[in-house]
Amino acid sequence: MKQGGSEAAKRRAGESAAERVADGQVVGLGTGSTAAHAIRAIGRRVDAGLDVTGVPTSFQSRELAREAAIPLADLDEVSVDLAIDGADQVADGQLVKGGGAAHAREKIVDAAADRFLVVADPTKEADVLDHPVPVEVLPSARTTVADTVRELGGEPVLRRAERKDGPVVTDNGNLVIDCEFGEIDRPDDLATDLSALPGVVEHGLFVDLADELHVGTEDGVTVRQLSGTE
Repeated sequence: MKQGGSEAAKRRAGESAAERVADGQVVGLGTGSTAAHAIRAIGRRVDAGLDVTGVPTSFQSRELAREAAIPLADLDEVSVDLAIDGADQVADGQLVKGGGAAHAREKIVDAAADRFLVVADPTKEADVLDHPVPVEVLPSARTTVADTVRELGGEPVLRRAERKDGPVVTDNGNLVIDCEFGEIDRPDDLATDLSALPGVVEHGLFVDLADELHVGTEDGVTVRQLSGTE
């Protein structure tokens, strides 16, 4: 699996999607390094007079939006016109997300939006999804969910924090299990199976949600309408 991706490519993708934001819109603000470029670009447009309201998908995106002086609202107060978010992997319009452990709220906001724009660099594109699928679980369900993931053919690994002892804890107070399934030929079926597991809060498969893909490169941006969208 390809890793990395230049900041220039990420910035171009984020700024390209930010140009889609229109005056008066409510915008879902995604989480991650590429979405952060979109938030900063929207902030610059707000400073120039654009009237928008942001709905953050994580503590990180909320703090960045505040730094960029973007007015904010909670999802239960508004209707989202457009969401901009990154992905850990994209294949045929389907996504794996959750590298930042924010995929539960990301999915809620992205699914609620009238249009969902994905921002990525070329390293995130693949022919078939094979990235480990993050699964947010209630702490008490960690063992039972892991056992069932094995029955589904996956290899579950509890995500550990990098600069503190113990596991990663989400903004919702839950744990994350990263589940390796190899090549995911039918992400819709796996998404259904994971959603049905007792104790699963949300998984990182985003199936048939994205409308438009902005892929930044070293010298430009490729924009693609995704299958099933107008």
